[in-house]
Amino acid sequence: MNNELQAVRQQNFTLNFFDRDQMEAIQQGAKMLAHSDLVPDIYKVTEKNPLAKAMANCIIALEMSQRIGASPLMIMQNMIVIYGKPSWSSTFLIATVNTCGRFDPLKYRFTNKGKLGKVDYTDYEWNGSKKVAVTKVFDGTKIDNIECVAWTKAKGTEDILESTPIDLKLAIQEGWYTKAGSKWQTMEKQMLTYRAAAFWIRAYAPEISMGMQTAEEVQDVQTYDADFVVVDQKISEEIKHSANVDEIKMPEVNKQDPASDLNSEPAPKIPTASPEIAFPEEKKKNEPNF
Repeated sequence: MNNELQAVRQQNFTLNFFDRDQMEAIQQGAKMLAHSDLVPDIYKVTEKNPLAKAMANCIIALEMSQRIGASPLMIMQNMIVIYGKPSWSSTFLIATVNTCGRFDPLKYRFTNKGKLGKVDYTDYEWNGSKKVAVTKVFDGTKIDNIECVAWTKAKGTEDILESTPIDLKLAIQEGWYTKAGSKWQTMEKQMLTYRAAAFWIRAYAPEISMGMQTAEEVQDVQTYDADFVVVDQKISEEIKHSANVDEIKMPEVNKQDPASDLNSEPAPKIPTASPEIAFPEEKKKNEPNF
C-alpha cells in the first residue's frame, strides 16, 4: 500500500552553469529550441529577438524544467512574461498539483453569501503629475457575493487542506474586480477558481510555483502606467538646470562708424584686363576698312 501511495520521484539532476561540458550541451539544446517553430516568440530567433537573447531565454526554461520535472516545451508554453515579470499559467499549476502524486486532485467549493451591497475600495487617479489614492464606493446591491475555497487531501491521509477563502467582496476591495478590462466581471467563477488554486499552492506546495505568481495575479495587481509629464513644466525645468548661469554678451560693432574701419586693411583689388586687351580680334573686326 505504501508503494502505491509513494509520490513520484523527480530527477535529482540539476544544471551546473559552471561545468564547461554541461554548458556546451545546454547551449546546443537551447540553440535547437530557439530555431523551432513550436516555441513562443520570446524563445524564438527573430529580427527583434537575436540568437543570444533567444538562447538565454531557452536556457532559463531548461533550468526550470529540470527543477519542476516538466518538459521544456511545456515550461515555455506556460511561462508568461507580463510587464517584464515571469508568471505561470493557472491551468499549468493546477495540472502540476494534480499529477505530482503527492495530493489528490484539487477540488473547489462555492458558497453564495448573499448580495454584496455597498463596498468601499481604493482606486488611484492622476492628480497633476502623480497618482493619489481615492476611496470609492462600489454598488453591488444586485450582485451575489460568491465565495470559493480550493481543497484536497494529501495522499495517505484524511486531513483536508483548504485554501484561504476568496470571494467577490475581496476582489473588489483589492481592486481586481474594478480594474479596466478585468475578467472578474464576466468570468467571476473561473477567476475565483484560479485565485483560490493559486493561494492553495502557495500555502501547501510553494515548490511547484517556485515562488512565482500566476498570470492572472500579475495582471490584477500590477499596472503599467506611463509617467504623466507636463510638457511645459518639463521644458522650463530643463532650461533652468541646463541653461548658462552667466549671461554671455557679444561685442557690438557699429557699421556706420567710420572709425571702426580705420585699422582694417582694404580688400585687395583684382586686376582686370580691358576689353581691347582681352579680346584683340573682336576689336579688329569692329574697325572700319578704308
